[in-house]
Amino acid sequence: MPELPDISLYIEALRERIDGRRLERARVVSPFLLRSVEPPVDEALGRRVVDFRRLGKRIAIGFENDLWFVIHLMIAGRFQWRPTWPDKPNRLVALLLGFDSGVLLLTEAGTKKRASLYVVRGEQRLADHNPGGLELADTTPREFLAALRSGNHTLKRALTDPRLLSGIGNAYSDEILHRARLSPVTLTSRLSDEEGARLYRATLEVLAEWTERLRRESAGEFPSKVTAFRAEMAVHGRYRLPCPVCGTRVQRIRYADNETNYCPRCQTGGKLLADRSLSRLLKSDWPKSSDELEQLRSEARPR
Repeated sequence: MPELPDISLYIEALRERIDGRRLERARVVSPFLLRSVEPPVDEALGRRVVDFRRLGKRIAIGFENDLWFVIHLMIAGRFQWRPTWPDKPNRLVALLLGFDSGVLLLTEAGTKKRASLYVVRGEQRLADHNPGGLELADTTPREFLAALRSGNHTLKRALTDPRLLSGIGNAYSDEILHRARLSPVTLTSRLSDEEGARLYRATLEVLAEWTERLRRESAGEFPSKVTAFRAEMAVHGRYRLPCPVCGTRVQRIRYADNETNYCPRCQTGGKLLADRSLSRLLKSDWPKSSDELEQLRSEARPR
């Protein structure tokens, strides 16, 4: 799912291409995309784009007369930019918005159609789509820590809760926790002030560094490689690959459609966190440390 660095880059690219431009054509291709009825999409035709906002991981495009398109890309939604309106959109295209400067396409891969478009009028209706999490760039260390401690959840869950912090998802939460040298399953109630300050610094650093990295990679072109899995990441998506800091194999906790990646040596004092499916299967045979896991792997290798 595109997170704060990706969404920020998308907004920069959109502002450069459609700010002040009139919407000339609009077509909702996917019947699953549009989630509102009034006002209709066509009400934006002929109106200029006058504003852009990020609402957590949503992108809001503002038109004249206080009309807004609120778009949530979810896991598989992506934007593309084309110079002309396609004669025959491919099966992945869910939305086309045509301007005199080009055409914005929203595509969504896969069979689970989760991306959404809401058309709303006015600041109040727009605010309804803001989860309310703190904007990290405007947040003090005290406010950050207070938000985390407002409930008693794991750090992984707290970082990715859009009601607490804005724009962080599965990928960058892994990177932030690795940078802060904290376990993803540490409870927020047990977070010390020093650990909270470390987590605050890591959060700002990781998001700023990746936003700048993605900006350099795009080099002014429209972002075309928005993905949660990048070779330069420290732990996310790098299960069983070496940690760039200590060389220990990156481990994971799998749950539902997601997984958490972490380095046992850097983040959990060498302790392996129980993977629900495997720990149930292995029970007492579940290795307790990264060293024990490596020993088991070594013994399992053919001689």
